Amino acid sequence: MIKNWGIIGGVAAAVAAGVYVLWGPITDRRKRKRGMVPGLLNLGNTCFLNSLLQGLAACPSFIRWLETVIGLPPTQSCKDNQLSTTLLQLLNGLSRDAPGEEDILDAGCLLDVLRLYRWHISSFEEQDAHELFHVLTSSLDEERDRQPKIVPLFDMQSLESIPDQDEKTMTCRSRGPLHPIPSPWKSQNPFHGCLTSNMSCKRCEQQSPVRYDSFESLSLSIPLPQWGRPVSLDQCLQHFISSETIKEVDCENCTKLQQGTSVNGEVLGSQRTTFVKQLKLGKLPQCLCIHLQRLTWSNEGSPIKRPEHSPGLNPQHGFTNDVSSTEYLFQLTAVLVHHGDMHSGHFVTYRRSPCSARPSSPFSSQWLWVSDDSVRKASLQEMLSSNAYMLFYERIRRLDLAPRSEE
Repeated sequence: MIKNWGIIGGVAAAVAAGVYVLWGPITDRRKRKRGMVPGLLNLGNTCFLNSLLQGLAACPSFIRWLETVIGLPPTQSCKDNQLSTTLLQLLNGLSRDAPGEEDILDAGCLLDVLRLYRWHISSFEEQDAHELFHVLTSSLDEERDRQPKIVPLFDMQSLESIPDQDEKTMTCRSRGPLHPIPSPWKSQNPFHGCLTSNMSCKRCEQQSPVRYDSFESLSLSIPLPQWGRPVSLDQCLQHFISSETIKEVDCENCTKLQQGTSVNGEVLGSQRTTFVKQLKLGKLPQCLCIHLQRLTWSNEGSPIKRPEHSPGLNPQHGFTNDVSSTEYLFQLTAVLVHHGDMHSGHFVTYRRSPCSARPSSPFSSQWLWVSDDSVRKASLQEMLSSNAYMLFYERIRRLDLAPRSEE
């Protein structure tokens, strides 16, 4: 009998040890406090996923966009918008200031959905949070593209809806109104922005047509510090949009101007000149994601991570829209940090705490440090001095219309 009790005691001890490993000490298993957020289980090197979800949960416009998509009538050709629905459920759980709820969530359901979208993401291999960000945005675009271009005849709610009075209506030959067709994916996701680029000849100053390229994140290189001075985020942005000189480019205008001209009896052919390429921010997104490139190459040609230093951060930043020449103010909402080298490491997130039910400001001034299932408060100075890898900003207003912020 004593022998059996010994076996039972050993099993109980093993179970208790397993509970401790998975959940921590039972005495520390408390309900979440106000102003905190849930942590996320590490399912085996899934810190890259957990840190990205915490960053996205700090972007209110992205959550509102997902709510708009989910709240509209579903269409039969799209199978319940599995990705947007799953992502919204997780972000809502990570962004609500509701004390008393569970303090640890499981994001494995999102990995399962992404595998359905043909993304092979192993839970036990080191991954990159920036790559996962583009996996999510491209998969959401794929989900949008599967939406039908017209309203099905069985969708009576959309067909019978009456448009607003201030909405423009079209008329057909019968003089009957044609109601605008509501589109669940009418707008791009809030991270969608646009870059403009053009080239000009230094000889004849002829400019090429402006080219537009969309982006979901800006990937900035970090210039080398000069005279020991710290590098600022402004310097990274200026380096990104600085003009670039391209030599030996065929200039059609110079060739046309020199047509028929001869030198030493030889007719001049196509003219090769030097062009200047200029890149600018054409359309600013509502949510801005900035990725700081920390990958560099050694003399042997192998990839290495640059030494741990980060551009000087600021809780708010002004960006100018090149098309309208309007400057907007962006609020920093989350910072992702990677500790370690190119082959192994760990992602953590600094993010703003959720606002209370009746906030005086749309953004909380309290910062949190989140590492998988560990969550604690962090100071503003701790966040600003971190070695940022990804930054999430939210556009709040035009600079020339608003008073100065408290922070």
